[in-house]
Amino acid sequence: WAAWKTYLGRPEADDNRGLAMGILGEGLLHSRPEEAVLVFEACLALFRRCWPHDDVAILLAQGNLASSLDRLGRPDEALVLTREVYAGFAAKLGVSHERT
Repeated sequence: WAAWKTYLGRPEADDNRGLAMGILGEGLLHSRPEEAVLVFEACLALFRRCWPHDDVAILLAQGNLASSLDRLGRPDEALVLTREVYAGFAAKLGVSHERT
């Protein structure tokens, strides 16, 4: 929470604010997955609003959301997102890239 609280007052489009949201979600993923889903949903919405052309950041945020959904026992939703992430990375970076 400390990173999030540090950057909360910054403008919405501040890079550090988006990164802090991602760190918060990662920290919550294993112990409080319900809250991680909410954080990752907000993070994805933020990236789509503030950096709509940053495909990689959006795909990473979708992947984080998919992981949290899967951990929460929502595999069908996670699978849909995971397939979108794979297709996005394959189109953007190629099928042999490490993130694909």
